[in-house]
Amino acid sequence: MKKNIAIIMGGYSSEYKISLKSGNVVYTYLDKEKFNLYRIHIFKDKWVYVDDAGTEVPIDRNNFSISLNGTTITFDCVFNAIHGTPGEDGLMQAYFKLLNIPHTSCGFYQAALTFNKRDLLSVLKPYGIKSAPAFYLNLGDKINETDIINKVQLPCFVKANKSGSSYGITKVYKKEELRNAIATAYKEDDEIIIEGFLEGTEVSVGVLKINGITTVLPITEIVSENDFFDYEAKYEGKSQEITPARINDEQLANVTTVSKKIYDILKMTGFSRSEFIFIGNEPYLLEMNTTPGLTTESILPQQAKEAGITLPQLFENAIIEALS
Repeated sequence: MKKNIAIIMGGYSSEYKISLKSGNVVYTYLDKEKFNLYRIHIFKDKWVYVDDAGTEVPIDRNNFSISLNGTTITFDCVFNAIHGTPGEDGLMQAYFKLLNIPHTSCGFYQAALTFNKRDLLSVLKPYGIKSAPAFYLNLGDKINETDIINKVQLPCFVKANKSGSSYGITKVYKKEELRNAIATAYKEDDEIIIEGFLEGTEVSVGVLKINGITTVLPITEIVSENDFFDYEAKYEGKSQEITPARINDEQLANVTTVSKKIYDILKMTGFSRSEFIFIGNEPYLLEMNTTPGLTTESILPQQAKEAGITLPQLFENAIIEALS
């Protein structure tokens, strides 16, 4: 009997359009001979099932079900394609945990932790995971530019602490630019992380479980036409994403080991995609994404393709792992 799969997409953040693209790619490529697929749009003002004609049917949030033609449909598994809140920060994961519905992403604790850049880096530091020097601010904190620059040096990056797709990020070269950069980041989040600039090769590393085994996909090198890997570089073709990355054997071994170590330390499940910068042969962690982009152009699907994994296989594996 075919399993009912809910593909959740949308979300409450600036990333909702990208999430809709990812969710629709999953809907297109998952094998409809094996699964009954239901596209579910999750927005602040509505949770709805959307059929192929665009008709919307409300979700019963008490048990995450829908009613079609007098029949109540429940779901065997949820494929999570929501980038940002509430799909990447632990809220949906906790909701599905309460309802005892399997889903393709990580646990609610892991999602909340990895979504918070500074908490993630702090937890991993005792395990020897390297990262850039950082200064933290909360909304309302006094801003002392001298203290910030003494800690992280210039140039530096001012980032929203809990935001994806490079929203709210500014590269700062001069002390006078700091306050405007901080104001930009506060538009996305009430917590900020200011990091020292690391000059080196940037790579993106996809990790997932296949047959229960932590597997590192071929690594992607990021070469941005812009000053850094910002929104334009990610989504508007202003970067080269080279898979496999042009790195030496020691770099490859080190970043593969570190990526697998992070995934296992955190007891991760589902997809993850982490960004690193090499200083010499040592990888420095920038961040970790637990619902990475899944469009045909996105990095993780590119890596899967290089590994000989098709999109139908990639998405079906996520469901098999969730159900296991």
